[in-house]
Amino acid sequence: MASLAKKPYRKTLGKLVETSSHKLHATYQKSVLPNGLRVVSEEIPHVRSTSVGVWIDTGSRDEGPGNNGISHFIEHMVFKGTKKRNTREIAQSIESVGGYLNAFTSKEHTCYYARVLDEYTELALDVLSDITLNPAFPQKELEKEKGVVIEELKNAEDDPDDIIHDYLEKALYGEHSLGFPVIGTEQNLRVFRRSDLSQHRSSHYQPSRMVIAAAGNLRHHQLVEMAQRYFPLGSGKTGSVHMRRRPAGKSGIEKTVEKPIQQAHLCLGTVTFSIKDKQRYPLMVLNTLLGDGMSSRLFQNIREKYGFAYTVYSFANLLSDAGSFGVYVGTDAPHVGQCEELIWKELEALAAKPVSMGELNRTKAQLKGSMMLSLESISNRMIRLGSSELYFHQLHSLDNVVSQINNVTREDVLAVAKGVFRRDWFSKIVFKPTEQRSSTEGNGSVGRN
Repeated sequence: MASLAKKPYRKTLGKLVETSSHKLHATYQKSVLPNGLRVVSEEIPHVRSTSVGVWIDTGSRDEGPGNNGISHFIEHMVFKGTKKRNTREIAQSIESVGGYLNAFTSKEHTCYYARVLDEYTELALDVLSDITLNPAFPQKELEKEKGVVIEELKNAEDDPDDIIHDYLEKALYGEHSLGFPVIGTEQNLRVFRRSDLSQHRSSHYQPSRMVIAAAGNLRHHQLVEMAQRYFPLGSGKTGSVHMRRRPAGKSGIEKTVEKPIQQAHLCLGTVTFSIKDKQRYPLMVLNTLLGDGMSSRLFQNIREKYGFAYTVYSFANLLSDAGSFGVYVGTDAPHVGQCEELIWKELEALAAKPVSMGELNRTKAQLKGSMMLSLESISNRMIRLGSSELYFHQLHSLDNVVSQINNVTREDVLAVAKGVFRRDWFSKIVFKPTEQRSSTEGNGSVGRN
């Protein structure tokens, strides 16, 4: 996963996928090609750049125990050469015109994207189509890249505040594929063969499961013409390959892991509803009120009042048919128990009585403002377009989203809190420091760089 999409992507995707600009909503357009490939765009004429992404509706949840990590490994390997470009030529193709090329893999999606000046939009489509449709998977590069990703995996383990979320998801989803780490396992990585990658890619990279999303200074009809030219795919396979098993979810699992770190890390979480559930709006408000920003209850209590933590927040990770809600805090080891009780004090207070109208209105304003500000990023607009199409098959207008947030009542927030905040449903992961000091702090991203 690239720097753009590391922790911010994890925590804000649910906000980005449904937002749209009121003034620019009329510029959103969608076309479906005869082969099932979808093209969505948002024209923003006052900028000089475009962000283009090729989205595939596949991720780590579409893997099994024996090939967990293959989606992410394919994401790496497509940059290692195609039928007409070698590794250096792929890198230079976009960087030589001042652009940026990268990719990321998540639980349900894979995205290859480029940010370029508007005059190089076609070049971006050319390169993106080349790496997604024509990867060579050269054997020599495959063996080298195994070592690279294994180092990335080790790097992730050295980033406790990020990797703890993988441990929590394993506790919540158990043996279901949603509990698999996106990056996979070292055991699997060492045995992947070229034929494994080719078979998995051909099974999942089908036009009916692909979306081309673009935002910036572009014309939709030109984007469609380029898509037809650079993605001349047949109708592809459909059906059972994309049938996903809905997770049952686990609860009440506790795990303590000793690590050579100086700070303890605590993550509490539970399974909740999907991104398509109407209760997502009260949950978004509840999450913002509880643990998003300096004015949140958790921040004001645990950090400002007691000084127990530098970082504390809540999060909601909503997927197509499931979701999770939780709280993270990094603190000194002796304060773990106190922080846990302070967290539960806030959760239980929210489940006991409605919030005040003043706090509710402030939280709604904060949530709406953060959504609108995120739209100043062209890359965020592209992410919103692609993920919205994969999740909803449409782009909801900002007016609609704002209306849904405005309609959230104190009773709605209370009902969600009562339904979610139950101690016996929460799992707990603790990273406990050993006496050994950590020599490095890694970056636990799951992408090419």
